[in-house]
This record gives sequence, C-alpha cells and structure tokens, in this order.
Amino acid sequence: MTPKVQTIPVATTLTPERLRAWAWHKQGLDGSLSGKTSGEVLDHAGWARSVGGANPYLTLFARAGISREQVDQDVKELKIHELPTARGCTYVLGRADFAWGLQIGRDAAVAPLKVLARLGVERSEITLLEDQVEHALQESSDPLDPKQLKDQLGDSIRSLGEEGKKKGAATTLPTALGLLQADGRIRRVPINGRLDQQRYAYTKWGLPPSKIDDDGARRLLLERYLGWTGGATLKQSQWFTAFTVAQTKAALAGVGAVEVPTANGDVLWMLPDDVERLADFQVPGDEQIQLLAGTDSLVLHRRNSADMFAEEDKGKKVLDTTLALQADLPDHPILDRGRIVGLWQYDPGKERIAAWTFAKPTAAVSKRIAEIEAWIRDELGDFRSFSLDSSASRQLRIDALDAAAGR
Repeated sequence: MTPKVQTIPVATTLTPERLRAWAWHKQGLDGSLSGKTSGEVLDHAGWARSVGGANPYLTLFARAGISREQVDQDVKELKIHELPTARGCTYVLGRADFAWGLQIGRDAAVAPLKVLARLGVERSEITLLEDQVEHALQESSDPLDPKQLKDQLGDSIRSLGEEGKKKGAATTLPTALGLLQADGRIRRVPINGRLDQQRYAYTKWGLPPSKIDDDGARRLLLERYLGWTGGATLKQSQWFTAFTVAQTKAALAGVGAVEVPTANGDVLWMLPDDVERLADFQVPGDEQIQLLAGTDSLVLHRRNSADMFAEEDKGKKVLDTTLALQADLPDHPILDRGRIVGLWQYDPGKERIAAWTFAKPTAAVSKRIAEIEAWIRDELGDFRSFSLDSSASRQLRIDALDAAAGR
C-alpha cells in the first residue's frame, strides 16, 4: 500500500487569527460540544485545572451548558474526579483517564521521599504510615480529613520541625497521602461536595492500576494533549507534561506527530488527522463569545495567552501591567473565536461582573456577560480563581477593570 501523502497547509496561511480560531474549535468552544456529558467534554477539550477555584464548573458550562449541580453529582458518582496527574498538578479528569492519569503523576508523588530522606525519614517509615492510613480509612464509615487522621494515628505521624517546614514537609502525612493517591488506594473528596474550595477528606479507594507501561502512558498523554490543543510547540508540550526532551520526542514519534510551520515562524507538532482538518478549516464569520477562567484549558494547556491578543491589543495595560507580556493573565478573559477581546472579574458583594472590553462591547458580548453573571450568582455565589481567592483579595483588580471601562 502506498503511504498517504500528508497535506500540510502552507505556512503563510496559518496566521495567528486562523490558529486562534482553530484552537477554539478544537476546544469545543464553538458550540460543538453542546449537550455532551461532563466526561465527554473533558475527553474532547482536555482536563480542567483545579486549584480550589471555579474553573472546572465554567469549563463544563461554557462548552456544554452543564449545571454546577450536575457536575457535583458526576463527581459524587465518580464519572469525573479531581486527581493529581501531569506535573503533579490536580485536574478534573473523566473516568476512563483515572488510572493512567495517576500513573503520569506518580513521579511527582515519589519526589518528596528525597526531601524526607534528607530529614532522616526512611522509606520504611512512610510505608508503615501508608498502611496505617489505609487501615484507618477502611475502618471509618466516613471520609477523614488530615486533622482526624492525625488524631487517630498520633505519633505515627512525625513532625519534622522547623527544618521540615522550610523544605515544605512539616510532617510525614502529606507524603504518605500523596503516594496512596498516586496508587489509587485512596482518593481525596471535597468536604462539601464542591470543587471550588480546598477543604478535603480522604476515603478508601482501590482503583485498578493502569494496564499500560510508562512509555505508553507518555505517548497517550501527548496524543491526547495534541488533540486537545490542535497542535503545540515542543516547549509548550514539555511545559504541560514535564517530560524530558528525549521523552517528548519519543512520544511524538510514537503517535506519528507532524511538524507544521506557521506564519509567525513557530513550528507546531500536530496529529496527522488534525493536519488534514486544518488544511480545510476556515475562521467562522460570526461572533462566538465566551467568558472563561484564566486557567481554562484553552489558555493554560499551552500557556500562550500572548498569542490570543490581536496585534492592535498587545499594548493594553491594567495597573501598569502589559497584558501580552505576561505568562499568565491577571484576570479572566473574554474571547471571540479564540481572540481575547476583554477581561473580567466577579464582584460578589454587588453580584455583578466587572468587565473591560478593548472596544465597545457588541450585543453578543453584552449578552454573554449577562448570562455568565446570572449563572455565577445563581449557581456558584462567587467565582474564585483558586481556594484562597476572595472578593477582598481581588478588589484591586475589580476597581482597575472598572476604571479601564470608564465606570
């Protein structure tokens, strides 16, 4: 059989505008995921970053209109779950990804053992503590939080003093919990059932281990990642995965990824089928407005918010911060087909969204702002970026956005 010749789009046609709209489409932000389940959305658009903030909820609402109540029920039924995975960071994953997602994060769970060893803690001590934690959870009818575990296990949990605190290891318990989570032997559950906070308890699990080896898991993650993003540079792929250059190149070769030059000189690695689809892809003519979190997968998976600004908007500033020069956005983005057209924050005291659009907002922009404002007010109560975020801590940003918008 004659090998299929890959049709790679001409580099000059892959303009920033077209690539922004392509990533938007791949993320399902164009309405193509409407009516899908939470698991289907995460499978298509990618894992939702969770740091005790509201991003997972908006990820699912923006793409498929899924309510907070439904998301919480899906978490309760283990259709989706928050787990430590790539780079040791927590994401909300679909059920099919639980085992190999944990496998990807295993190295990060093991890393603290080196710190403990320098503090005089032997591996056998942690192994014993793992067994004791498992036993305590097995005997409990309810999940146990860290304080309850400390109360039950007493001196089995060793305090590592001031030296340990300096090294980020105040006691031996977090390392044992991390290892147990990475093995799927226990899982962490939100105390009140919601993802937008960071108070957790632990319960016994027993997730069957992944059936693929580490090389296979890395190939699978790169394949999924390129599918989620629609293409990424080598550096972006490494940032998301924390793979070495050798591991990244081996995984890219393993999934048959193709190098695709772009108009701005970057080279994207793409899946072969996506190269074919991109060759025929056209930027939609009508507005497609979304308000997303600053940690949405569209922005975070490649950490390339600077590419999402139109050339004429790259000098925009808030509080003397040039937006396009930041690795991460200081506020949440308002977007149209992948282009950032403004920023927003939620003000719970006034139950409103403080929004600044770079140009006069269109009817579609105003409509979507009103829709998200009502959704946050009615279903979330607030929109925190992370667990310690509060209306007081973001007041300076709210005031700056109001000032920029001339309010």
